[in-house]
Amino acid sequence: MRVAAIFPGQGAQSVGMLADVENRSSIIKQRFAEASEALSFDLWQMTQDGPAEALGQTENTQPALLTASVALWDVLQSERAQPFQVDAMAGHSLGEYSALVCAGAIRFVDAVRLVRKRGELMQQAVPIGQGGMAAVLGLEDATVRDCCDSVSGVVTAANYNAPGQVVIAGESAAVEAAISVCKEAGAKRAVALDVSGPFHSPLMVAAAEEFSAALNDVNVVMPQTTVIQNVHAQPAASVEELRTNLVAQLSAPVRWTETIEKLVAEGVDQFIEAGPGNVLSGLVKRIARGTPTIALSSADGLTTAIAL
Repeated sequence: MRVAAIFPGQGAQSVGMLADVENRSSIIKQRFAEASEALSFDLWQMTQDGPAEALGQTENTQPALLTASVALWDVLQSERAQPFQVDAMAGHSLGEYSALVCAGAIRFVDAVRLVRKRGELMQQAVPIGQGGMAAVLGLEDATVRDCCDSVSGVVTAANYNAPGQVVIAGESAAVEAAISVCKEAGAKRAVALDVSGPFHSPLMVAAAEEFSAALNDVNVVMPQTTVIQNVHAQPAASVEELRTNLVAQLSAPVRWTETIEKLVAEGVDQFIEAGPGNVLSGLVKRIARGTPTIALSSADGLTTAIAL
């Protein structure tokens, strides 16, 4: 059996997340206490009590999800007789940072502060209301790209989540126009998403430039486990390449379909989703039908993973 751990990105958060497992181990609240100290506010209270609007602000969402994912991974490791030596890791967007922490490439506290800064820069890059994202279902990737190219303004494919499931991002008017064109092209569904900015689009280039400076202040080493990065669906060959990919990721599409396909091609036959919810498990089922997944966000999922 070859196992890959996968870590979710924004959209997986919800008020009360981890409620099913919070009392299973003191590790969860310990991790949130570390994150809260690093951020100078009570991150656990925000995740449990909200309000949802505050948790949904990207500068809060990102450290909350990273902390939740790392905590769940730590619980799994602590409850096994021997630590889990997975064959590879990958994360969707923000989840790439969770993967890098769990692979030993970035210290947890450094990553918490870094993704908080990442969120602030992403939010500042485009004023609220001037950019957006939309999900397009039922079209080929190339067709979605053609639809985006056919409208005026900035709009591009931002997440290749699964076959027939692409997220687009860009200027609000251009996104709306692209939604209409995608529907005309035969999309089963094309709908605007409730997000605070046009993430993974060229409109994030300014944020990426500033983020590069913040990343330079963080110690990064090569991961102890292979981490497939979003930008090229490949692992980095050096720390310098890893850093370059993290900066580029802000304004480049997430190649999740290619990432899962690569892992399966290399023999992965079991996925473990470490983070709130089971969004990535659903995507894996669409990309690699029949490949089993386990989500650690439920008590049953944790128990199953511990027994592997």
